[in-house]
Amino acid sequence: MRVCLASTSPARLMLLRQAGIEPVTRAPQVDEEAVIAAVESGEGRTLAPDEHVLLLARRKAQDVAAAVAAEDPGFDGIVIGGDSMFELDGRILGKPHRPEVATARWHEMRGRTGVLHSGHSVFRLAPGTTPREAHAVAEASVTFAADVADAEIDAYVATGEPLQVAGAFTVDSLGGAFIERVEGDPSTVVGMSLSTLRHLCTELGVRWTDLWASPDAS
Repeated sequence: MRVCLASTSPARLMLLRQAGIEPVTRAPQVDEEAVIAAVESGEGRTLAPDEHVLLLARRKAQDVAAAVAAEDPGFDGIVIGGDSMFELDGRILGKPHRPEVATARWHEMRGRTGVLHSGHSVFRLAPGTTPREAHAVAEASVTFAADVADAEIDAYVATGEPLQVAGAFTVDSLGGAFIERVEGDPSTVVGMSLSTLRHLCTELGVRWTDLWASPDAS
């Protein structure tokens, strides 16, 4: 069964590959800030973190699913969309982008625990049928080591790794040594919860093992 990942995130692609799945990737054409602003303005409130990530995950998957269905009517498989954000003391910490922001965040996070929220949306596409969708949010708490030295933070930020990831950290790469505990599905912290994706696929009548790439798949 074919799999399309509605994301160009290297971490999400690697996660699926490690799980035996070889997806094609496609960047969703979604203005995330505009989507959130429109919904919050229309509802007159600020979306909670779980609502925020689920809304964006669904919009991303919907955009790519529509494009795939239009361009390849014979597509038989699933489209996966996701979105993540890190919450500390009720505040959302997105991608820092700048070294000084990442450094300040690490000074604040060390020795403390935050929550990584990850939204998931899966569309089932098959020729001659109406697309069906299932969605869910997964969460995992992350506890950072209290003894991370300033010099270690500076060295980590200098690698550039934390600048383009939610919360300014990774658990599966250089940042993993500074994380003491993860409660919840660890893959959630990487970008998507594999167990959540499996449940969504099951809901749509898709067996997870049917997504595994054959040994000779290119």
